[in-house]
Amino acid sequence: MRIADYTLISQDCHEDGSGFAGFRRHPEVAGLGWPDDVLEQWLYDHAGNEAFLLDYADVDLAQISWEVEAASTDLLVETPTGDSDGDCIDEFAANPDYWIEVRHTGIHRGVALCWEIHGTWKRWPVLIERSLLTPSAPGLQVVEGRTRIGILKGRHRQGDFVSAQHLVWVGRPRR
Repeated sequence: MRIADYTLISQDCHEDGSGFAGFRRHPEVAGLGWPDDVLEQWLYDHAGNEAFLLDYADVDLAQISWEVEAASTDLLVETPTGDSDGDCIDEFAANPDYWIEVRHTGIHRGVALCWEIHGTWKRWPVLIERSLLTPSAPGLQVVEGRTRIGILKGRHRQGDFVSAQHLVWVGRPRR
């Protein structure tokens, strides 16, 4: 299964009012066996995103397994995103305070407090092992959470408080 296979399912669930609950119940979505948080952040929210369709078109999503891992600030500030949005992390890093400030309502309520108290994000970003894209590629790539990684990078660069470790979802090839 490829990301394009989920575009219409996501779009239909957004439009028909069934929302994420309907999306996750769809047999093709449920068959992935992915954690809800990853399903929502990547496929439900971004299955129709042109950059994602380009960057992840060839990834067999059924071959990814997910774990929560702790990743260091030093690793994360060097982790790239897909080529189609390659410079967006640095754009967010240029003004991290602004990106924290504008995230204060709805699901973003408490974001500023998480950064202030814990030096990290409220919701775990989604990363994949780059070997899923190119077999010989080392390291990880940010799929979703580019703003969060940008805020981390910018705060780190400014000398603001950031935690040494951050929880992230990491997708790796199924074994």
